[in-house]
Amino acid sequence: MKSWFIASGKDSTTLELRDIPLPEPKPGEIMARVKAAGLNRGEFIAGHGLAGGAAKAGGIEAAGEVVKLGEGVTAFKPGDRVMGRALHAYSEFAMFRIGDAMPAPARLSWEEAAGAGIAYLTAYDMLWPGGQLRAGEWLLVTGASAGVGVASVQLGKLIGARVIGTSGSAEKLKKLGALGMDLGLQNRNGGFEQAIMEATAGKGVNLVVNNVGGSVFAECIRVMAYKGRLATVGYVDGVVKAELDILALHAKRLQVFGVSNKMRSAAEFAEGVRGFMRDVLPAIAGGHLRPVIDRVFPFAELPQAKAYMESNAHVGKIILRA
Repeated sequence: MKSWFIASGKDSTTLELRDIPLPEPKPGEIMARVKAAGLNRGEFIAGHGLAGGAAKAGGIEAAGEVVKLGEGVTAFKPGDRVMGRALHAYSEFAMFRIGDAMPAPARLSWEEAAGAGIAYLTAYDMLWPGGQLRAGEWLLVTGASAGVGVASVQLGKLIGARVIGTSGSAEKLKKLGALGMDLGLQNRNGGFEQAIMEATAGKGVNLVVNNVGGSVFAECIRVMAYKGRLATVGYVDGVVKAELDILALHAKRLQVFGVSNKMRSAAEFAEGVRGFMRDVLPAIAGGHLRPVIDRVFPFAELPQAKAYMESNAHVGKIILRA
């Protein structure tokens, strides 16, 4: 089968399309013919470590049609639609561990199903078990236009929170407003403190999802409410160190936590998937929430899709179509 391989070095990331033998599903795995796969920025960041060292078959989320089951898999059968976290998703066939696999709702296109995986599971991790967001609370999403940002806006509104998003683009903010975002602030590397404190009547926000990175970290701390929570999930600004106001952390009883999948165990992934299927998937299946797809590229154009992602022009997910 054809498969895109990713080699992530210290300063660059390279892609290579290879022909490799068709794999066999191991016990607890589902083999699916890939219909579409989602791009995720972390996999392409040079030196990030997700694909560090020798080149590896790339892609970590997909949607497709089940073709073969490993030993012990009973929840799916050949012909079923499946989506979620996958192994070598940028291939003609991918593997899903049973704990990562979700049934793809019939109302979703393959592209939408492929985009409903990593970004939405990550947003779920931040807003539900991590951030404990409640209806009526304030949510701030910095860099709200990328995949995780858009998912955070949508899931925040699903919970019933009041959502503030930042972006350097007025056009992107307009699109996010159509998803129900309550307040859009146009800025790229900070400068939102006054507007947020005015919007929240001086109380601040209850949960911050920081997609931007260290350049806005200090300001995020300043706009947090008493017992506020801050999730660090991205650093598109390339700034990975920032000062922490320990006095504010102490006085306001703040919580700061990181959100990454690099070190999570299979059991931890499976627990998150079960929660997502309970709390979010019914809204997707019922049409109340649809994954936002910005652009779809043919399978052969992964390099072009990567370049488009790195241009930061998108709102929502970028998809590779088989």
